[in-house]
Amino acid sequence: MMQRVSTPEILDSPDCPPAEIEASLRDLNGINRRFGGVTTTRKLIERVAAVTGKRHFSLLDVAAGFGEVPRAAAEQLVRKGITLDIFYLDRALSHLLPGRHSVVGDGLALPFPSHAFDLVSCNLFAHHLEPDELARFAGEALRVSRSAVLINDLIRHRLHLMLVYAGFPLMRSYVSRNDGVASVRRAYSPHEMRRILTRDDSAGKIEMSRHFLFRMGVILWK
Repeated sequence: MMQRVSTPEILDSPDCPPAEIEASLRDLNGINRRFGGVTTTRKLIERVAAVTGKRHFSLLDVAAGFGEVPRAAAEQLVRKGITLDIFYLDRALSHLLPGRHSVVGDGLALPFPSHAFDLVSCNLFAHHLEPDELARFAGEALRVSRSAVLINDLIRHRLHLMLVYAGFPLMRSYVSRNDGVASVRRAYSPHEMRRILTRDDSAGKIEMSRHFLFRMGVILWK
């Protein structure tokens, strides 16, 4: 097992140039569409729909960036009769596409009342958080959700790191190349993720699944 190494990512820095922010977020869009990001979130939502019997959900996507993952998942889900109203939150205005459903805010102190959304989701956000921060996010997300919290993130693995290096030609931005390596090194194993999310006795039921190309899916039920 690789040791987790918490290395800062350039995209998290306020000094990251705007052009590189846009290029890196567009790289992430392509990676999520091709390599399991969209599919993982879609399957998590399908699971919630199967358990709850609901066919329509309001969804808050935290650390949304351009919001590609829930938006692409929604395009696929509509063919199965499942629809989403999506709201986007990110800490940086420069990371968000403009729109009335986009909000600048802190993922660790969500600026919404309790039970404001059916679902709270995040994609490639959890590995940016240290264990105490991850537990705090989970608590905040559970507070704001009515049904479940969905976490879509990377699995730390040596082969995964090798695949990131092999994928450098697909990345237009040097930020993407740097942060891709840092992300895998910062990612949690499924065991670590479960331990962090269940250490609070008040936490609800948790479901975990593995997906294509070293993705994990987590559902925290209310």
